[in-house]
Amino acid sequence: MITFPNAKINLGLNIIEKRTDGYHNLETIFYPIQLQDALEINRLENSQLPYKLKISGTPVDGEDENNLVVKAFRLLQKDFELAPIDIHLFKHIPSGAGLGGGSADCAFMLKLLNEKFKLNLSDEQLENYASQLGADCPFFVHNKPVFASGIGNIFEPINFSLQGYHIVLVKPDIFVSTKEAFAHIHPTKPNVSLKEIIRRPVEDWKGLMINDFEASVFLQHPEIAAVKDKLYDLGAVYASMSGSGSAVYGIFNEPIENVDKIFSQCFCRQRELK
Repeated sequence: MITFPNAKINLGLNIIEKRTDGYHNLETIFYPIQLQDALEINRLENSQLPYKLKISGTPVDGEDENNLVVKAFRLLQKDFELAPIDIHLFKHIPSGAGLGGGSADCAFMLKLLNEKFKLNLSDEQLENYASQLGADCPFFVHNKPVFASGIGNIFEPINFSLQGYHIVLVKPDIFVSTKEAFAHIHPTKPNVSLKEIIRRPVEDWKGLMINDFEASVFLQHPEIAAVKDKLYDLGAVYASMSGSGSAVYGIFNEPIENVDKIFSQCFCRQRELK
């Protein structure tokens, strides 16, 4: 069985306050986009191993047991008798980009295992499992636009679509750590709610819809800021860093020609939004 975990972008990201547990409360909008990994599982016959993992495409660092698709398998294995499986993960969504690739992989793995082994788990149960693997993992169970609050784990469905627009996604070869991203953050509640901003034309978002991480990350990595500026130069109606970076996206009314050549030193993809 095969499935195709997709990425997400953040439309705005406001750091509201620091919590007593050291985390931060935030507000953002998660929006799914058609940039995909591929995830396939098959039964392992006559195997003494619980699983085998093969990763192709973009290299992924770390031990197999720390990969989120394996953690998803192990999590369900605690509650269900799962036969040994062969896992093949083709990585296309870049890591450390603020695109939720790892979170998507683990959520889609839970859904795939649920179907493969006929576990009959509801979406609510799948979300509960996904929440144990990461704050934004449950988003990918329903995989529809949501207003997210708390630490990014409280979801409110929203009736919103960017269908017909085109997105150019650019990721410089830069890794931004969470510690870096929070280095110069000063939590504050925004004057205008994101839920109000998205009711306005996309052309009005610039200057209103803010990613609070940009001030910190752009200071340390001006190359990322330069990508955002270039997207506006190319005619983007709105551009922003996604999450804590380092990917930056631009929303356009029409496709951009030769965009791969323009950002030849970066990971760059163009898609029509659904």
